[in-house]
Amino acid sequence: MRAWTVLPLVLSLAACASVAPQRESARLALYRAHAGAPIPSFRYFGRMDSWESFGDRALAVWTHPGEAYLLDLDGPCEGLDFAIAIGLTAHTGQVSARFDDVLVRQPGPHIPCRIGTIRPLDVAAIRAAERARNAQASGT
Repeated sequence: MRAWTVLPLVLSLAACASVAPQRESARLALYRAHAGAPIPSFRYFGRMDSWESFGDRALAVWTHPGEAYLLDLDGPCEGLDFAIAIGLTAHTGQVSARFDDVLVRQPGPHIPCRIGTIRPLDVAAIRAAERARNAQASGT
């Protein structure tokens, strides 16, 4: 392949790679803006509706469709930003900050990542902000 045909491909891939972290950063900022004060723990009985990672240091977990938490980790969590599945440790039905872990599920051992802080998310406010942003982007 000639260099002049490869260059546009390389530039477009580089542009895609830089857009993803920008979106991730904007999304994390939205979640932080709609997060409450830190709480010590939340109820968890082994079922998550969904989750979303924000790089290797933060993630949001939904325990029910209208109930979500922003988890900030004590340090970088290897593989979190590309994880297909995660788990949470819990004791007596509670996930606790500074005590429980996020487990990155991958082939081989599950990597534990300590939860530093837990903040409840205002899911309704996040959805409203996303609708407003989408309406503004579409010019409606």
